[in-house]
Amino acid sequence: MDLIKSGKITCLQAGWSQEGSVVAGVTTRNGGLSRPPYNSLNLSTNTDDPDYNVEGNRSIFLNEFSVPMHHFLLVKQVHGTDVLVVDSKNHDVSHFQDVAADAIVTNQPNLMIGVLVADCFPVILFDPIKKVSAAIHVGWRGAALGIIGKAIEAMTAEFGCDIKEIKAMVGPGISADHYQVGKDVRDAFRTGQGNWKDIAEEVELGLWKLDIQRSIDLQLAAAGIVGRQREMSDLCTWKNRELFFSYRRDEGQAGRQLGFIMFQDNA
Repeated sequence: MDLIKSGKITCLQAGWSQEGSVVAGVTTRNGGLSRPPYNSLNLSTNTDDPDYNVEGNRSIFLNEFSVPMHHFLLVKQVHGTDVLVVDSKNHDVSHFQDVAADAIVTNQPNLMIGVLVADCFPVILFDPIKKVSAAIHVGWRGAALGIIGKAIEAMTAEFGCDIKEIKAMVGPGISADHYQVGKDVRDAFRTGQGNWKDIAEEVELGLWKLDIQRSIDLQLAAAGIVGRQREMSDLCTWKNRELFFSYRRDEGQAGRQLGFIMFQDNA
């Protein structure tokens, strides 16, 4: 995973996306219009950043990939496990922004899909054979509820993807050193998924360090996405103030970066 400057913006780009006709990566906070504390490439309207700044930032991002605004698909993220499947051409996908979901799966070319994050992890999947893309928003709730498996199931069931062909990119999120949780999170993992014993370290009574990235890695492996099929960032959003927004570090006054993917078909 490489840090690449494209025009005004800088993105982390998946190694497997640098060959062929797919672009996939995660934006950084740099290269936009927003003023502090949302400086500067905040891509979320779910903040106190004026909408005109966010729309300007989205235009800057999309222009770098020659994508019109009506081919930019986001959803209303709710920390759940619903997966939006887009299997037919839409002239304008802006209406999907009100759909409550935390993952998007599509076989449609020239459609930029993404999830907004600022400590949660963006997980990007791509099957180069079937040309199927997925963008998944994974926080502790999504990890505990198994959203990764649900998105992969949508890829295999709806589009016939072979698990051995799927490539994964796990972008930056908050590291365990800066993410402590209580009994409510522990109980959610114990009754759900996410390998609690392997991802949590008790630091005092009733308080644990939680390694969401490790949970994601284990869930990808359990689904059959192993070895060189997956690529993981070692960057922590909390630690890297100059590169990323962090909801916890900035006490809620934070913008959002975008995990994104688009398969390009110029035929």
